[in-house]
Amino acid sequence: MEKSILGRTGLEVTRLGMGGAFVVSRFAEKEDARDAVHRAVALGVNYVDTAPGYSNSEEVLGFCMEDLAEPMILSTKFGGRPQPFEPQSRDCLMQSLEESLRLLGRDYIDMLIVHEPERPGMYDWWTNWEDVEGPVLELLGELKDQGVIGHIGLGGTTAYEMAHLIRSGKFDVVLTAFNYSILWREAAIEVIPEAKKQSMGIIVGSPLQQGGLARCYHEAVNDPPGWLSKPRVEQLKKLYAFVDECGISLPELALRWVLSNRDVHTTLMGARSVEEVELNVAAAEQGALSDDILQRLDEIAAEVPFRPYGEPFGMMKLQDPHAYKGPGRAS
Repeated sequence: MEKSILGRTGLEVTRLGMGGAFVVSRFAEKEDARDAVHRAVALGVNYVDTAPGYSNSEEVLGFCMEDLAEPMILSTKFGGRPQPFEPQSRDCLMQSLEESLRLLGRDYIDMLIVHEPERPGMYDWWTNWEDVEGPVLELLGELKDQGVIGHIGLGGTTAYEMAHLIRSGKFDVVLTAFNYSILWREAAIEVIPEAKKQSMGIIVGSPLQQGGLARCYHEAVNDPPGWLSKPRVEQLKKLYAFVDECGISLPELALRWVLSNRDVHTTLMGARSVEEVELNVAAAEQGALSDDILQRLDEIAAEVPFRPYGEPFGMMKLQDPHAYKGPGRAS
């Protein structure tokens, strides 16, 4: 499988990595998850990402990786554990790291990522937002000096707050999710360009928009729920028509669209079974999309360049569009 150098980390990662959010017990049996990880490795995948916030993902991946001949390049995160979680407590953060190491069966983490660093309502990391200062960065620097971790990262889902953190120059990698896919492209405005300026490793999560691009949801666009905006409905109809026209399945189109950008070093598949791993790898091996297909997708994406208010990030709600009740409380 094709590899790239993950920015200034110097790590050589496969351009298709494995996201750990969907190997959890909620979505897959432990043995099925193990088979999926082992199949990915057999097909050349060498990077996996997880987090304490992904249910029991660290535990499952620790089990999956026990008997691998070669260890995968691994990233996990700070955030959400133990409870109550105190993001500015060194003791709390050290407890989290020690538990990650235990669950993953490791004494070294290639990349330790600050999870949702731009959402103080979720994790209030920073004592000084403007200068990007806080105990977590002090501890990460010490852990890097001690050789417990290799590199320091950011992992978030906003398009502009993340860019501010990137500009600080204090991080080696960025994982951006939900804002870089066929129809949702705001990370291209500031996140990716700013990360390039800093020579950071660039990782894209959720290339299938957490299921929103896993198939064509004709039922949702033909009987749209109130939260799905009219421009998005028309855009999805045009995308689905183009899928039929070009003869490439929507998930393959979505994955290859991200991989067509050489500025992205690796993108994470959310596979939870051997079959899904094989489909994703087969799609990746088809390589970049042709210029004419990219141009048509650009034209379709330009019809709704910014996310309408109230539209859910993951878009997995397209799977059951009338179950979604809209955005939460105003703040």
